Amino acid sequence: MKNEFENDRKSKMKRREFLSSAAIPVAAALAPPTLLAQGRQSTTASAQDRIRIGLIGAGANVRTVQIPAFRRLSECEIVAVANRSLQSSQRVADEFNIPRAYSTWQELLEDDAVDAVLIGTWPYMHSTITLEALERGKHVLCQARMANTAAEAHEMLAASKRHSDLVCQLVPTSTSYVIDRALQRLLAEDVVGEVLSVEIQRVQRRFANFDGELDWRHNREFSGFNVLNIGSTYESMMRWFGPGNRVMAMTKTHVPYRRDAEGELQAVAIPDHIDVLYELVNGAQVHMKFSETSGLSDGNQTWIFGSEGTIHVDSEQNIFVGRRGEAELSEFANPSEQQAVSRVEEEFISAIRGVEEITMTTFETGVRYMEWTEAVDRSSKSGSVIYLPLTI
Repeated sequence: MKNEFENDRKSKMKRREFLSSAAIPVAAALAPPTLLAQGRQSTTASAQDRIRIGLIGAGANVRTVQIPAFRRLSECEIVAVANRSLQSSQRVADEFNIPRAYSTWQELLEDDAVDAVLIGTWPYMHSTITLEALERGKHVLCQARMANTAAEAHEMLAASKRHSDLVCQLVPTSTSYVIDRALQRLLAEDVVGEVLSVEIQRVQRRFANFDGELDWRHNREFSGFNVLNIGSTYESMMRWFGPGNRVMAMTKTHVPYRRDAEGELQAVAIPDHIDVLYELVNGAQVHMKFSETSGLSDGNQTWIFGSEGTIHVDSEQNIFVGRRGEAELSEFANPSEQQAVSRVEEEFISAIRGVEEITMTTFETGVRYMEWTEAVDRSSKSGSVIYLPLTI
C-alpha cells in the first residue's frame, strides 16, 4: 500500500510539474485579444507620442506583413529603413512613404529619432544587430529565428537583461495559431488524461528535387543550426506542453548538392530529412518527422495520445478528439473567433508604452528553442542523447 501511495503521489507531482511548465504560454495564448489589449488607449496618439520604428532588413515578410501591421497602429510610425543597399532601402522607402533610407544598419542605429527597430535580416545577423541596438538605447523586435546558435541567443538574452528598460521581443511562429488555443484548452481540461506520447509530422509533400536551387536556408553560415521548420514547430509545441528535457535525432541529406545563383553545384550542409525523439517534463515521448523529400505523403499530422483520450490534428488543421470507451474520433469545434490572431506588432508597441507585457515571444522562449535546435544537431552528429538546458 505504501508503494502504491508513493507512486500515485509521484505521478500527481509529475503531472503538476508538467502542466506548470507550460503555464505561461497557456495563459498568454488563451487570453482573447480584447483582454490582452485592454490596457491600450483607444485615442489616436499625437505625433510627439508615437513610437518611431526603424526597419533593418525589409524582405518579403516585412513588406507584406509587418509594415502593414505597424501602419495600422496610431501609436507608432515607421521613420527609417536600411536594406542591403541604399538603392534597395530607397525603393522600400518610396513604396511605403518612409522618410529616411540608409545604406547600412549602423547608420540607422545612429539615428536618434529612431526609438525601436524591427530586425528582418537573415538569422546570422540577428545577434550582432540586437546587441548594438540595445547599446544604442533602441527597443528590439527581431524576426525568428532568434539567432544562428544557442550561444548567440544567450548573449542576446543577457544583453536584454542588462538593458531591462528596453523591450525585446521575437516574432512568434504563427503557423499553429489556428489550433493553439483549442489544444491548450483540451490539455488544460484534462481531456486526454496524462499525456503519454506525441507524434508530429511536418513534411513537404514532394519528391526530392535533385536539380534544386541553393538558397540561404541550405547554408549553415546564414541559417545556423535550424533544419527545415524544426524551430518554429518546437516553439508551437512549447505553447502546448512546455519545454523538453532531452533529445535524440537522426538526419539525412538526400539532395547533397544544389545550384547557386550562377548555376554552379554547391555542397549542402543542411539536412532535408530528420527524425527527432525528445522527452517532455512528465516523461512523455515525442516523435517528430520533418522532410522535404516525402512525395505523396499524407502531409502534416499531429497526434497526442493520453491515458484517457487521443487528439488528432490533420493536414488542414482540423481537430479530432476521442475518449476511452468511444469507438472513433469526433471533430472538435474550433470556431475562428476563438482562435489566436497575430498581434505581435501591437504587443510590441503596447509594451514600449508600458500598457502590456510581452508574452509571445520572449527572448527566454527564444533561447529555449535555439538550445533545442542545437541539441538536435549535436545528437544527429554524435549519436548521443543531448540533455537540456545545453551546456554552452
